[in-house]
Amino acid sequence: MATIGFIGLGNMGGPMAANLVKAGHTVKGFDLVEASREAAKADGVTIAASAVEAVKGADVVVTMLPAGKHVRAVWTEIVPQVAKGALLIDCSTVDVESARAAHALAAKAGLKSVDAPVSGGVGGAKGATLTFMCGGSNEAFAAAKPILEKMGKRIVHCGDNGAGQAAKICNNMILGISMIGVSEAFALAEKLGLSHQALFDVSSTASGQCWSLTSYCPVPGPVPASPANNGYKPGFATALMLKDLRLSQEAAKAAGAATPLGEHAEQIYAAFEAAGHGGDDFSGIINHVRDLATKK
Repeated sequence: MATIGFIGLGNMGGPMAANLVKAGHTVKGFDLVEASREAAKADGVTIAASAVEAVKGADVVVTMLPAGKHVRAVWTEIVPQVAKGALLIDCSTVDVESARAAHALAAKAGLKSVDAPVSGGVGGAKGATLTFMCGGSNEAFAAAKPILEKMGKRIVHCGDNGAGQAAKICNNMILGISMIGVSEAFALAEKLGLSHQALFDVSSTASGQCWSLTSYCPVPGPVPASPANNGYKPGFATALMLKDLRLSQEAAKAAGAATPLGEHAEQIYAAFEAAGHGGDDFSGIINHVRDLATKK
């Protein structure tokens, strides 16, 4: 079993670290938030006094941080303290440029590294059913896979450095766009006198079928586990969806790609967040769609 340094013990990182403990690994963790540290401690994580202290003597280091600037700063701080031969895994969702900068820091120190953002939300983190989208060398991916398998059920090698982040950004652009489309369909159905269940029963087995409909339906009833049945508590918060859509648009501009629907989805979620709903699950966008009809 490995000794793992884990930095970032929040809503996602905390359960992920707990699953590594359950798998028999020794996990030393750090987070700036006291409540996160206490929750992780209760799950068997040994709490370190700092990020540097967490990585000392570790065979593997995992980071789960809010944004690219945090990944760059933390890796700049910890890489010189990481043991020779150790593996670094970043599970944050960040811009591709920051991911590649982190890989460069690791390579300069002679360390293997993988960018491995996740899909599956808090539920997936708790249940160890996350999907990991990985970027890095074949050697680094092979070393990371046994660790990631303790936190997820699908581990995909997407390509070289930064490819995991590229896959995550593209995937979540699809998700944001499709949730708006499903929400517009249900809002229209309501105006036409069609029940939620009737539309679900048709579209869930017809050409309109998609994950946003069948697993995360934005109206109460058809999918009992969806946040719509729990007051739109996340789940995956609107603020996080907006972050990912903004990353997709930054990447599109840098790459010279045209993503008009992605751009429009970003604008719609930005308006929803500005109205005070950043903490709502992103499927709550249906409420914004309904409100738009009253403003016409």
